[in-house]
Amino acid sequence: MYFWLSLIFAAGFALIHYCSKYMSFLKETPRSKFLSVSAGIAVAYVFVHLLPELNTYQEKLEAELGDSVWRYAEHHIYIVALIGLVLFYGLERMVTVSKHTNRLKDPEAAGSGIFWLHISSFFLYNAIIGYLLVREEYESPLGMLFYFLALGVHFITNDRSLRSDHKHIYDRYGRLLLTGAILIGWLIGILTELNEAAISILNAFIAGGIVLNVLKEELPEERESSIGSFLIGAVGYTILLLLV
Repeated sequence: MYFWLSLIFAAGFALIHYCSKYMSFLKETPRSKFLSVSAGIAVAYVFVHLLPELNTYQEKLEAELGDSVWRYAEHHIYIVALIGLVLFYGLERMVTVSKHTNRLKDPEAAGSGIFWLHISSFFLYNAIIGYLLVREEYESPLGMLFYFLALGVHFITNDRSLRSDHKHIYDRYGRLLLTGAILIGWLIGILTELNEAAISILNAFIAGGIVLNVLKEELPEERESSIGSFLIGAVGYTILLLLV
């Protein structure tokens, strides 16, 4: 565990969220090329680093389950990743429906109840990422740096999406809660240690969430996303991971 390095990166994550209010230069339509590059990096991190590790996580989880009734459920860790994807998909659908209801005064923003549900899910998401910053097994400080880069640019994309959905209420409360979530997750990671099976489950859940959050930002036609920028991010980051 690289204590001081993890603290610096946790502070970096927190700063990204706190400063999201001031990143108005990142346009959504036409989509900023930086956001498309960020999406490519996050997807590359999941498919080149996280998903291959799911096999290892699966073995650890099976060993932990032993002779329990859950041993009959195959591919446990992949189910957890699917749950992460489905959960965030459901939340995005709720936000979309809320934005189009006639009861809203502002048709561009989701209802306040949906906001708190939405932000609570990302609070948990961020806290897990903060925890894994400490408790993930990195082969070297460079591995932690790559984790920070991939998730840092992913946070920028998430912040732009949340700010678009919730407008001023996100600037007032959301960004502060997500800033705190990272630091709380990091602190929990410093003070407590989960077993390998639990770490495996957390990694799988985050993998599913990242895939959904990236694709729902890049795929809609109205985003006018840059496929070239996306490929630059995905290919460039993949090459970096393979070189390490």
